Amino acid sequence: MKDIIFKRTELEDKEIMTKYFDEHPSRSCERTFVNVFLWSRQYPVKWAIVEGAMVFKSEDEGHVAYAFPAGTDEHVKRALDKMKTYSEERGYPFRMYNVTPDDFARLESWYPGRFEIEYDRDEADYVYESEKLATLSGKKMHGKKNHVNRFRKEFEGRWSYEYMKKENLEECFQMALKWRKENGCNDDTDKNAEMCVTMNALRLFEELDLKGGILRIDGKIVAFTIGEPICPDTFVVHIEKAYADVPGAYTMINQQFVEHECMDYKYVNREDDAGSEGLRKAKLSYKPVFMVEKGHVHEKEIEK
Repeated sequence: MKDIIFKRTELEDKEIMTKYFDEHPSRSCERTFVNVFLWSRQYPVKWAIVEGAMVFKSEDEGHVAYAFPAGTDEHVKRALDKMKTYSEERGYPFRMYNVTPDDFARLESWYPGRFEIEYDRDEADYVYESEKLATLSGKKMHGKKNHVNRFRKEFEGRWSYEYMKKENLEECFQMALKWRKENGCNDDTDKNAEMCVTMNALRLFEELDLKGGILRIDGKIVAFTIGEPICPDTFVVHIEKAYADVPGAYTMINQQFVEHECMDYKYVNREDDAGSEGLRKAKLSYKPVFMVEKGHVHEKEIEK
C-alpha cells in the first residue's frame, strides 16, 4: 500500500464518504461523514479508497490501526488483505478498532478462527425507541416524565422550543462558549476536544446537513442538541448541551428534539458514555432497547 495516499477528511469528501457508508448501513455512531469529519480534527485519522473500499487509518509514531472498511463485501475483503500488508511493512501487528458484532461476523466468515475481538463497554452506543423518548410512557419512564412535567409547570408561559437554523446559530455559539467556561473545559483535554467538535458543528451546521433543536426560557437559550439520520431506521444525536442550573433542561431538550425531529425513525442512537460513571447512569436511566457494541480486533497468532 506504499502507493496509496491517505488524506485528512475535508468537506468536499462528504458525497463520496456517504456513498460508501450507504453500501453497508450501520447503527454505529462512527459510520457517518459528520462524525468522521468533526473528530478527525482531534485524532490522527486519515482515509483512502483501497481496493474499492473506504479505509480509515489511525497512525502515529507508536501504532497503526484501522476502522472496519466501508463498502461491498468483495471490496472490503480485498482491502483487509492490503491493510494487513501495510501494517507488516511498518513492523506493526494488524489491529482494528470500532468493530461491531456485525463487522466481526463478516470477518469471521472470511477468515474463520483467525481473529479475535475484545469489546469495550465504554465505546458501546446506547440506542432507544424514538416513541419511548418522545412520550416517556410506562412505569420505567415515570421519573423522566415527572421531570418534564415539572419543567413545564415551573416555566409555564416562559419556555419554547424551536428548530436550529441559520438565524439562531450565533446564539447557540454564544451559549456553547458560556457552557464551556462554566464546565472547566480548558482544564480537561477530553471536554475541550468535545467542545471543539461542538463549535465546528455549529459553524458548519448547514454545510454538514445537520438537524438541531433549541430550548429557550424567557427568550434565552438554555439547551440545544444536534444530530442526523445515520441509517434508514436510526437517528443519531451527536451533541447535547444544557445549563446544569436549569432543572429539567436536559430531559426537556431530549424529549422535545425527539418529538420534533426523530419520529420518522424507529430508533435514536445517543452515542457512548466514554467510561464516565455519571454519563453512564444518565444514559441507562432512559432504558436503552439495545447497545451497539464495538471492540478491538487482532490476529490470534500475534498474541502467542
